[in-house]
Amino acid sequence: MNEPVSAILAEKGSRVVTVEPSSTVRRAVDRMNEEKIGCLVVLEDEKLVGIFTERDVLVRVVAERVDPEATTVAEVMTPRPIALRPGTTVQEAMLVVTERRCRHLPVIGDGRLLGLVSIGDLTRWTVRHQRRHIEDLMGYITGSY
Repeated sequence: MNEPVSAILAEKGSRVVTVEPSSTVRRAVDRMNEEKIGCLVVLEDEKLVGIFTERDVLVRVVAERVDPEATTVAEVMTPRPIALRPGTTVQEAMLVVTERRCRHLPVIGDGRLLGLVSIGDLTRWTVRHQRRHIEDLMGYITGSY
């Protein structure tokens, strides 16, 4: 669990689906549906300015009865999202998603977007790590190590 989140990105890849702040909510939601993803990272001139999530759609668009055709992502996105550095450990990232209740964390290094880590990515990594640890311990206990 002390591995850096960059190890997750090395395994899953660094592809991130992005959107411009000037995009309409409708276009952004269509893109999320096409990609079957729960968020878009909002970039302006290649700089992270926000994140647009399913929760933003529910709370700031649907609940407020805002017109998705006439509203821009900039108006309803989560500005200044919590971001990780590539050296942040998986354990530290798990604490962030638990304490701050966010499901997607951009990874920023050298001032640019390197990837996105989701709560699902962190959970899979943790379960796999624990499974290997249990197998090692069982091997040690049973003498088959």
